[in-house]
Amino acid sequence: MFYNSLRRRWGRISFSVFFAATIALIARAQSPPDVARQAPPIVRSIDVQYTGPATISRERILAQMRTKVGLPYSDTVAETDIRALYNTGQVQNVRIFGQPESDGVKVIVAVQTRTMLNEIQIDGATRISPKKLRKNLGVKLNTPLREEDLEKGREKIMETYQAHGFNDVEVTFRVEAIDAIRGTSRAVYTVNEGIKGSVSTVRFEGNTHFSDRVLRKQMKTRQKTLFSFVDKSGRLDETQLQDDLQKVREFYQNHGYIDVAVRDVTKQRTSSGALQIVIAIDEGPQYHVGKLTFVGYKATNEQKLRAVVKMKEGSVYSAKAIKDDAKALADAYGSGGYVDLTIVPETSQAHDRLIDITYKIDEGQRSYVERISISGNTRTKDKVIRREVLIAPGDIFNTVRVETSKKRLENLGYFSKVDTFPVDTEVEGRKYLDIQVEEKRTGSLNFGAGFSTIDSLIGFIELTQGNFDITNWPSLTGGGQKFRIRLQGGTERKDVELALTEPWFMDRPISVGFTAYYHEANYLSSIYDQRNYGFSLDVRKGIRPFLYGSLGYRLESIDTFNVVVTASPQLLAETGPSTKSVFTANLTWDRRDNPFLTRSGERITYTWWVAGPGGTEQIYGFDVEASKYWRLPWDTILLINAEVAGVDRWGDQTKLVKIYDRLFLGGSNNLRGFDFRDVGPKDPNGEPLGGQSMARTTIEWTFPIVAK
Repeated sequence: MFYNSLRRRWGRISFSVFFAATIALIARAQSPPDVARQAPPIVRSIDVQYTGPATISRERILAQMRTKVGLPYSDTVAETDIRALYNTGQVQNVRIFGQPESDGVKVIVAVQTRTMLNEIQIDGATRISPKKLRKNLGVKLNTPLREEDLEKGREKIMETYQAHGFNDVEVTFRVEAIDAIRGTSRAVYTVNEGIKGSVSTVRFEGNTHFSDRVLRKQMKTRQKTLFSFVDKSGRLDETQLQDDLQKVREFYQNHGYIDVAVRDVTKQRTSSGALQIVIAIDEGPQYHVGKLTFVGYKATNEQKLRAVVKMKEGSVYSAKAIKDDAKALADAYGSGGYVDLTIVPETSQAHDRLIDITYKIDEGQRSYVERISISGNTRTKDKVIRREVLIAPGDIFNTVRVETSKKRLENLGYFSKVDTFPVDTEVEGRKYLDIQVEEKRTGSLNFGAGFSTIDSLIGFIELTQGNFDITNWPSLTGGGQKFRIRLQGGTERKDVELALTEPWFMDRPISVGFTAYYHEANYLSSIYDQRNYGFSLDVRKGIRPFLYGSLGYRLESIDTFNVVVTASPQLLAETGPSTKSVFTANLTWDRRDNPFLTRSGERITYTWWVAGPGGTEQIYGFDVEASKYWRLPWDTILLINAEVAGVDRWGDQTKLVKIYDRLFLGGSNNLRGFDFRDVGPKDPNGEPLGGQSMARTTIEWTFPIVAK
């Protein structure tokens, strides 16, 4: 009975719902569209209303806007217009909104423009002329006035004074109205020059465990040196001084003196005006590591964990060492696929001068690579990126290899940004490796002109593409190849060179390069000219970290011409063209920190070559060159370079090695301080003939001229 009644009731309810829904659909079909679906109102007029002076015209404002009369009004477009007006730098405040007007909308643009900077006045400058200060100010007249630009100008004035030894200088600025109606203003800088005198001494008091010299090395504020125009020594910047004091504290704390305090800093002027800085320090006691504990590990044992960390029980306590050890532990776990690992080091003072350290470890689960996804590469092919990635789907998710892969991608020079992320999947223990890149410009067109003692007047134009693809027409980009074409000409030389390198030949880590060239040189000698043209092929492969080898072949035509009649018989006999077919082998050890501007590391190359089959020359030779770099204080670089080379004939021993194969020294290319090719054997006329063996050593010290 209950079931039948319920069934009849549900039947009536279902019919009622169906009937009501049907009526609603019919009514909706017959009714006009609702207001929400009506088209947006049309812009009938735009009214620009100024608050304050109108330093930017109505036409200029409307030109920056996408909102136009006759087009539909949109709040989204209005927000875009607001951003565009702010981006001009001439608008201080702006609002855009609509008001109903007949059958459309009236757009109101309420704008407050910036006043124009028409004058710059510098008061109080007596030791340095206001004219010179204005020149270095970097603030332009007849431009919109911006407080941040005036602040940068204030900093420029202070830097100029500090460079001249006025370390007590104080500079303020204010803005004065010139014409409130027209919206023009004047910036007034007030200078309190103070006493002239550079920092002559930085010394410490209370430092018993570290010398003044060691502590001064932690600071950028230092006494004036002979190179103050380069290293900015002798200047006092309060912000920099506070940073230096913090560096001194960190130095002490990383050597166990965690209670160190800078008690006082005094600045004293001598009778000559020189500034002496005295820093008083309370070192406090030195702390050591007490008990070292690891908690939460399961996948390994404590003995292995202790082997990873460098700060042991009894070691001098260091906050930096804790961070380094935590990173080392994370890398050790990460190399085993523990992506979700967390390590929290906690410290507590156990006894007097002893600090206990506990590493709390949450290992998570070992993860494997499910898939590698790449995004953001609109030009670069996927395979160019994937071949730099050191893990593959199915591998353990090795975070150390992922980080190394990221650095490899950054070093390609194709991307302005590279990010890698582990992404969870529906399967536990499986993760995606998400690689996101932002591409940057990889091609360049360079041209210029110059003068040197060797080349005399010379000009060049060069086109390079670091991410070239010879098969991808017409863009010719994205394949990871290197392309370069260079044209160079001047009073003493003419050069044309075209080079193409495939760093992954047949998708293997083997580099194959091709170069075609034409060189004509008048600077090699005053009694003859020389022309070389041909091509070369080389194959290079890495053998082990920092060591690679290469094999090459070069076929070239060499011609000595325009030989003067007074030249030695040997040179006259070598006049005319010849052909060289050269096979080369090379080994290179390279541990430089940067191949373009090396600051530390070493590079050693050994090259052996032989010329014979396919050419007219039968000679062989070798070249060994080694370079060692040291980074010294103030970002200076010391280089010691040495080279040994030799050449001889292997065929007809009655002939001599021709002049273009002999070895020369002198000039900026290999031995500075001597004229070009001036070191070595010469003919009776004093013309360099070169030799068949050579050895040299040079020492160079490089320092920056302009600070970074």
